[in-house]
Amino acid sequence: MNSLIEFLMAYKNYDPAAKSVLEIALLYPGPKAILLHRIAHFFYAFNLFFIARFFSEMARWITGIEIHPGAKLGKRLVIDHGMGIVIGETAEVGNDCIIFHGVTLGGIKFDPVKRHPTIGNHVLIGAGAKILGPIHIGNNVKISANALVKKDVSDNEVIVGNR
Repeated sequence: MNSLIEFLMAYKNYDPAAKSVLEIALLYPGPKAILLHRIAHFFYAFNLFFIARFFSEMARWITGIEIHPGAKLGKRLVIDHGMGIVIGETAEVGNDCIIFHGVTLGGIKFDPVKRHPTIGNHVLIGAGAKILGPIHIGNNVKISANALVKKDVSDNEVIVGNR
C-alpha cells in the first residue's frame, strides 16, 4: 500500500494540474497503464504469456499506452498524457523517470536478444522522442521532444535532435 501511495504522490508532486490523488488514481491514463503493466509483468514472469498479453492489450485499449509485459519499469515512473507511448519487451526504465506522450522505446532488430533501450534513473524523455536499440541512457539525462537517440548517453547529458 505504501508503494502505491508513493507512486501516486510522484504524480501529485510532478503535476501542478493534479488537484487530488483520487483524481490521479481514477482519471489519469499513466497510473492505469502502469498498474495493468505490473499485473501483466507478473504473469509474464511465470511464462503465462497469453494472460500477460491480455492485460497489456487491455491497458493499450483503455489508455493508448502500449507497454510490453516483458518490459521492466522502475518505481515512481510518471507517464504524462501518455497517448502513443510504446515500450518494447526488453526495455528497462529506471526509478523516478518522466515519459511524455508519443515516446518510443523501441528495437532495431527482430532477434530474440536484448534489443530495446535501458533508461537510467531520473530521466526525462520529451514528447515524441524515439530511443532505439539496445543502448544505455545514463542517470539524470534529459531528452528533448522529437529527439532520435540510437547511441549511448552518459549521465547528466541533455540530448537535443539526433544522436
